[in-house]
Amino acid sequence: MQGDVAGGQSAAANARDLQPSGPLESEGDLDAPVSEDDLRRMSARHGRQTRRLQQSVDRRLKDRQILLLLAQDGFQGSRYDLFVEELVRYGISVLRGWMHSGFIFQLVAQRGFGLQPHELDLEELATQSEVREELATMTVARALPRFRQTALVEGGWTFEGGASITTYFMGACIYRFPNEFRRHRAAAERQRRALQRQQTVYENPAGPRSTADEVLGKMWVREELENITDPRTRTVVALTLDDYTQEEIQQMLDEKSVRVIEGLLYRWRKKEQRNQGGGQHG
Repeated sequence: MQGDVAGGQSAAANARDLQPSGPLESEGDLDAPVSEDDLRRMSARHGRQTRRLQQSVDRRLKDRQILLLLAQDGFQGSRYDLFVEELVRYGISVLRGWMHSGFIFQLVAQRGFGLQPHELDLEELATQSEVREELATMTVARALPRFRQTALVEGGWTFEGGASITTYFMGACIYRFPNEFRRHRAAAERQRRALQRQQTVYENPAGPRSTADEVLGKMWVREELENITDPRTRTVVALTLDDYTQEEIQQMLDEKSVRVIEGLLYRWRKKEQRNQGGGQHG
């Protein structure tokens, strides 16, 4: 990621900024004098651009001096640890902000990662600080080793590249974020399916169950496995109790679809409810 946001514009882009935004009304406008207000605005704009460019140069010069010192220690030791500590703090802070606003998904999309977040994903990141903190921390932790090797040890970062070391590091984080987000989303989906399995296997029409009820219910189901006469149903119930997903069970049993697994569980559960209603299972 070469190029600071503040100071990475080319000379051509700066020149385009100074051009008229629309066509001149007539040839006579070419002879019109430039007002003092126009001169002041142009001077102020040029001054801001110059200051931004100078700040970028100063920042990269400072980065180069720091890296030369760190290179003397082989990018390890106390000075390197302090450098990493500051970099980590900066990276986590920026990533949290990007996730809170949803801007992170625009950045990764620009690099070819189509995460296609759901509205619930965006809401979660906007409202749950602990999720942002976990994702930011894991992303930075994953990005650091490769950043150290590529940018520092192998000299991938250079003063001439146009990016500060922090900007370069955030580029490395952007490439690591998609995998961490996918892991988080997969874990959330596994948790959701686990809750569904609990409801499927232990559903009690009389109302919600306490933790003790859930434990007793699980023990009862395990005891009842021997009484399930259909081998397929018994296998499906046993695997469900062992926290396999319906998709995994379908593949393990080589069934045609997940619907088959759902049907076996549904019919077994309904049969047990009728038996319980008839007093056969207390």
